[in-house]
Amino acid sequence: MFLIITKKIWNKRNYSNLDKRKFKISNKVSSKIISKIKPKIIFFIHWSKKISENLLKKNLCIQFHSSDLPKFRGGSPIQNQILRKVIKTKISAFKVNNFIDAGDICLKKDFYLKGNAENIYQNMEKKCIQMIRIISKKKKLKFYKQLGKISFFKRRKLEQSNLIKNNFKDYSSLFDFIRMLDADGYPKAFINIGKFRIKLSNASLNKKNITGKFKINFKRFNK
Repeated sequence: MFLIITKKIWNKRNYSNLDKRKFKISNKVSSKIISKIKPKIIFFIHWSKKISENLLKKNLCIQFHSSDLPKFRGGSPIQNQILRKVIKTKISAFKVNNFIDAGDICLKKDFYLKGNAENIYQNMEKKCIQMIRIISKKKKLKFYKQLGKISFFKRRKLEQSNLIKNNFKDYSSLFDFIRMLDADGYPKAFINIGKFRIKLSNASLNKKNITGKFKINFKRFNK
């Protein structure tokens, strides 16, 4: 039995073909579930919380990170790569240890940062499930050290989504900024006008302009 822990399911269809006799899905780390099924491997998708040392001692934990590790360790890897014009990257599956995104690698797959953030998270989830299938079928897993120059970035904060506080070199950079934040539950790109906050989404780019949707909440943005 294998356990997949994810804080959010972006597309239920990504999980629909998993054999329920072999895979258990949970949105939290539950000692009750773990002790009951005794998983061979615990997989973490879209997981940003610290995994306890006690859990790591007793279980093989493999996490997925949306960068070519050791590049872009840390928070908001998708956004930090898009800001730096990275389109082709990797999904890295690594053995979790006590250091952030520093564990040994067991599998990497190509991944493209195209579309808005919601599309990217759905596609990442799909790719992670494919990788879980590959890993779970192996009789013996091989791990190797992360190689290359390390880069580390902090998780983005809400105020960084303010368009006015960012300098954009061209329309393409502005478009990338809007799309990289356009996902359910994430702080969308916004502009403050007086006491109102205008949130931008569904952006598309052509040679003449950027089009999309905006939303104004009739509440003070600082409440």
